[in-house]
Amino acid sequence: MTARVYKSTGSWYTVKDDTGNVYQARLKGKFKIDEITSTNPIAVGDIVSLEREQGGESNMIISDIHVRRNYINRKSPANKRLHHIIASNLDQSLLVATLREPRTSQGFIDRFLVAAEAYHVPAVIVINKADLFREKETEKFQEWEEMYTGIGYPIFTVSSKEGKGIDRLRDILRNKITLMSGHSGVGKSTLINQLLPDLELKTQEVSGWSGKGMHTTTFAEMYDLPFGGQIIDTPGMREFGIVDISKQELSHYFPEMRKLIQKCQFNNCLHVNEPGCAVKEAFEEGSIHPERYFSYCNILDSIEEDQAWA
Repeated sequence: MTARVYKSTGSWYTVKDDTGNVYQARLKGKFKIDEITSTNPIAVGDIVSLEREQGGESNMIISDIHVRRNYINRKSPANKRLHHIIASNLDQSLLVATLREPRTSQGFIDRFLVAAEAYHVPAVIVINKADLFREKETEKFQEWEEMYTGIGYPIFTVSSKEGKGIDRLRDILRNKITLMSGHSGVGKSTLINQLLPDLELKTQEVSGWSGKGMHTTTFAEMYDLPFGGQIIDTPGMREFGIVDISKQELSHYFPEMRKLIQKCQFNNCLHVNEPGCAVKEAFEEGSIHPERYFSYCNILDSIEEDQAWA
């Protein structure tokens, strides 16, 4: 029997088979995880093979993990030398960001987009809490809209409080498996409650003294959408640490840079100080947005730091 993993709590997994039957399952005792370098051997979205546990009527044993079509991972918050698979077998990733209460940095967005590019997962950016926009936030969104749509990323605003933009969100999610991520406090749970009102996920206000969101989701969990498809809710992330990407590879995951790389004078060009660099020339001419280029340089520096500690 095969099934898809809907929730992982560490040692037990909630899985659902093709007919909609839900089981609690655990890893087989002799399961080989020697070659697994992630903190979680099984992730939400995985397709697994099941065996019925001896003497158990409803519990199952996971005997095999099927090859993943793709996945998105990040640095493990507990161990910087390991990575944590957020979810697997995705059709798209949806990053929920906010411009107020709390403010999502562009650096966080760009790191997420790099991870999505690296693992071939199409990305969509949703800016929530549009009801809080003042003139400053409206101008910033217009800048981001021009910048991100210009390089191929859909971006639009929603208001989970007022229900605005929810119809467009439904259309994007329909019949697809979507990973939903973002900082704590950006309103992921509130948005999911709009899409699945019977679910009644817990939500909390943003912490007043810090401006940071409070965690409401403890484990990643997949939900079936009534209009077709699934959405994976993930715990709010303070930061997004990129793993398994070298300095030489990084520019391949910036679409606006990727198309210029072959025009650089040197094959191993890092697009910083090298002569004959087509990327740097495009940046200086204005065809690569300055904020995107600065994000690239910041991520490049963080990779150098990571390699120094390796």
